[in-house]
Amino acid sequence: MNEVNKLGPILTNVSPPGESQRRIEESGGESFGKILENTISEVNRLQNESEEQIKKLMTGEVQDVHTALIAVQKADLSFQMMMQVRNKIVQAYEEIMRMPV
Repeated sequence: MNEVNKLGPILTNVSPPGESQRRIEESGGESFGKILENTISEVNRLQNESEEQIKKLMTGEVQDVHTALIAVQKADLSFQMMMQVRNKIVQAYEEIMRMPV
């Protein structure tokens, strides 16, 4: 019986299913899905911006090579980071799937 009493303080912090999602919505915090969606949109925007800079450079609209190269590097770095996040998510999913039930 003494062991059950030791768990009392721990069990008071356990919330019912769906409670954490409700807390996120009440606190105004973004969900993981929304953050992921925003990040993908930002990566896409940077990719489009770099393509536009390259087109302008090739057509002669702008002569500034540096701006185009910086835009390409920003797009490349953001894409690489997104791929690393994707890899970590897949890795975490695979780890969860290996857990015994």
